[in-house]
Amino acid sequence: MTQLSDLEKADLADLEKEQQIIPLFRLGFRPFFLAGTIFSIIAMLLWLMLYRAELNFQPFGGGYWWHIHEMIFGFGCAIIAGFLLTAVQNWTGLPGVQGKMLAALFSLWLLGRVCLIFPDLLGTRLTTIVDLAFLPCIAFVLAKPILAVKQYRNLFFVPLLTIFTIANVQMHASLYYPKLVSIQYAGYAGVMLMTLLISVMAGRVVPMFTANGTQTPKATTLPWLDKLTNGSLALITILLLLQPAVGLNHFYLGGLLIFAGIFQAIRWYRWRPWITLGVPLLWSLHLAIKALAFGLILLGLSYLIPEIPSSPIWHLITVGGIGGVILAMISRISLGHTGRPLQAPKLMSLAFATLILASLVRCFGPWVLPEKTMIFIDISGLLWMVSFMLFAICYGPMLLKARADGRSG
Repeated sequence: MTQLSDLEKADLADLEKEQQIIPLFRLGFRPFFLAGTIFSIIAMLLWLMLYRAELNFQPFGGGYWWHIHEMIFGFGCAIIAGFLLTAVQNWTGLPGVQGKMLAALFSLWLLGRVCLIFPDLLGTRLTTIVDLAFLPCIAFVLAKPILAVKQYRNLFFVPLLTIFTIANVQMHASLYYPKLVSIQYAGYAGVMLMTLLISVMAGRVVPMFTANGTQTPKATTLPWLDKLTNGSLALITILLLLQPAVGLNHFYLGGLLIFAGIFQAIRWYRWRPWITLGVPLLWSLHLAIKALAFGLILLGLSYLIPEIPSSPIWHLITVGGIGGVILAMISRISLGHTGRPLQAPKLMSLAFATLILASLVRCFGPWVLPEKTMIFIDISGLLWMVSFMLFAICYGPMLLKARADGRSG
């Protein structure tokens, strides 16, 4: 009889221990991907009803503030948390956070969402404290294993989460000190931070995903191109965060946005998007990055040419770019980490296409026919809800069950 090695015995013991935990809390992507997408559907529905004045309630900060905040720091940061808490296990080789600790982090995120919808539950200041506490807790849990193995390259995400917290502080400060801090620019800073994070991660994984998914050679990485692409986004973010102190010159902002978009587009083109058309998990990701690049260029032009409206174009970045990358990435990650082949359910092709259409309707509809803006917002919001509902239907059972291959995670 073959004896088990010490390492195999340890793995077996870890697996037996993990089986005492319900599957939803066995790894970070499970609760945050599932609840994050469901929350985005609820938040979009509530926003559409608030926008039409069909709901007789006032969320924390009012409907406009709440919509901006929750799509960035509620939905977006839930997905970021799920991704980072899962990825850190691969980076460090140490077990990821799970069980009671993961449930506690998730509960903190969920409490923030509930309190912002019902601000009278805890009162204004305590609600702010609860909401602001989530990202520092994620940063702390993320930093521990990275520091333990001295993998300083990935420590980058800890200060990035800290800057996300600063942006969130500004969002809340815009309510307490509206003359000093702009809701609009604080929200824009959050969007650019999300764009920067996506850009950094895309440079790391998209060439590899593309090569593996198409069985072709991996595109060569150009460090100078990554630095120009991400550096310009970082500079835009800094300018937006400093806006309350130094103001903002639209000419410089427009130029930087165009610069960032052009280099994002060059990098995307080098990843050969045309070879991904037969693979939904890839073409969806590449189209989202294209929306991000094109959106940055168009947004930059809107700050230089008064006839181009800025507000609708921001939604090309948020819905088509950020939303599209999120949907493509969580679809792939959820398959891989639940022990399934990287073959998206057929309905997900419809989900990817629906989200692209949502971004086009929201961006170009109000631009071309401003008098029909309400209709375009309704259509785009409905398409968003359909897209993420399809994800919840297809992936919910996977995220709620143990891995298909019997491994941990």
